[in-house]
Parts: sequence; structure tokens; C-alpha cells
Amino acid sequence: MRKGVLFLNSKKALLIVNPCAGRNNKRLGALEIVKKFSAPEWDTDIRTTRCQGDATTIVRECGENYDVILCCGGDGTLNEVINGLMSIDKKVPVGYIPSGSTNDLANTLGIPTELGASADLIQSGKKNSYDLGTLNGRYFTYIASFGIATDLSYSTPQKLKNIFGHAAYMINGFVIRFIPMLVGFKPIHMKIEYDGGVVEDDFYFGSISNSTSVAGLFKFDHQDVKLNDGYLELFMVKGLKRNIDAVKMLKKAIAQDYDGVQMMIVKTKKVKITCGQEVPWTLDGEFGGLHRDCELEVVHDAFEIFSENNKLFCPKD
Repeated sequence: MRKGVLFLNSKKALLIVNPCAGRNNKRLGALEIVKKFSAPEWDTDIRTTRCQGDATTIVRECGENYDVILCCGGDGTLNEVINGLMSIDKKVPVGYIPSGSTNDLANTLGIPTELGASADLIQSGKKNSYDLGTLNGRYFTYIASFGIATDLSYSTPQKLKNIFGHAAYMINGFVIRFIPMLVGFKPIHMKIEYDGGVVEDDFYFGSISNSTSVAGLFKFDHQDVKLNDGYLELFMVKGLKRNIDAVKMLKKAIAQDYDGVQMMIVKTKKVKITCGQEVPWTLDGEFGGLHRDCELEVVHDAFEIFSENNKLFCPKD
């Protein structure tokens, strides 16, 4: 643990670093982050994670003692920080310094993936409120998903992620696994209830998200997605009877042609899913457990995150 020099007006910060996240050059860059937040105007405690769930435990145990919580890691590390934050009474603003392999949330928020620039953004003081989602009581920052290929993000070997970054997902996913999985995948029969509607069918993929992109393939209109509007986006893929249907679906996805038949997207505050089998879920790129029945819900203005005030945020009053 290191501390910066304490000034009367210094900000007390907790810097949580995942030393295993991202490529080697980003891990070296994390040392520069430590220097930036050891400046006189910061009183910074530094903690490194040692195992899965460590960041949640750290925030839960001592997060209330700080003015700012800084997360230097990937989307999974941030998910742990947020789950810890939501378990304490004090809502401490969060600074995200993305050093993971893909950094999907940082890209959505407009947070620079260059570590020095993301630190500068935090030190500028600009921040916005952000909506979270819950899956059976567990928080996720930007996506909960089930179905084909959703395990790629956490089943890709960490060493491969660290070497190739986002390319690792492409290599492990679409080149090696996606097409064979698509041919042999058995759709999941579910009843999905959402605000104002219900659909019961065999689903190949489904997600509830607060993001403009799902799985790197399905892109949503920036005009329709707002990160703090009190809604989540429910996306469903169903009705793929033949391989040719899957090919057509991929073409439609590239063109953002969500026809409401094979691909549906709706805005909703709550989702209830009833299923006759246990289904593996992915939360923010990490394994989210096996669930038979699910209740998902938005948590409006759950916390504040340092970010530019871009068009994905609702205008401030």
C-alpha cells in the first residue's frame, strides 16, 4: 500500500488494480497510473486483486472511507467493484481506467483506453450518472446474456487475451468455435415477459444490456440507447430453422435490420424469464451462474462514473 502526500484539500482515493488484466504493455502503463494518483492533491491507497471476487470484497470492507474509487482492470474487475459499491451505504463515484483485453464498456462510455488519458479524464472531474442492471439480485454494468457463444469471453485463455487483446476473442470465437457451435446449437425454450409484452419461443441468443453493442456483432442505434434513461435493451434471436437462416440473420445484424421476427429489440425496465432447464448466463464478460428462472431489472442512476458528457447520456438538468 502506498499513499500520496496528504494536503488539506486532497481527495482520498482507493485505487484497485488487477495485475492480470490486459496485455503486458498495459500492465506496465499501470505503473504510470500509480504515479499520477500519488500527486500531492491525491491521498491514494493502492490495493491489488489476487483472486476472483477480490475487488468486491475490498470495496465492501473499506469503500465508504474514500471520496473516489478507481478501478484499473477490465470489465470483469469493474463489475466486481460495482457489486461491492452497491452493498455499501455511501455512493462513491467510480473512475474506470480500462486495462482489459476488450474494454467494451469503456468504448461505450467514451472513456479513453490509453491509460494516461483515462486518468486525465478522472482528474478533470467530469462524471455522469449511470444505470445498472440486476440478474436475480446480482448487478451487471452493461450486459447479461445467454445462448450461443456467450461463454467465449470467459472461456478464452487469459494468456491468449493478454497477448492478442480483442483479437483473441475473434480467434477463439468466430474462427475456431462460432460456426461449428451455430450448426450444432440446440435453441433454448423460454417464456420472456417484458414491459407491455410476452414472447414464448426457442431462442438462440438473448441479452439485456445498457450498451450500443452486444457481442461485438449486434449494434444498436445511438439515438435509441441512453445510458441513464431508466431502461435496458432486451434483444432476442429466435426462429433459426436452418443454417441458411443463420447466414441471413448475420447479414441482417451487420445491416442493423432487426426485423422483429428473427431478431427483436425492445426497451424495458423489467424482464422475467421462465425456462424448464438451467441455463448458463454471462455477466459483463464473466460467468454469471446457472439459472432456470430469472428476474432482471434496471437500477436507475445507480452510481456516478467519470466520463465525458456524450450523446449516450440524457441531458443534465
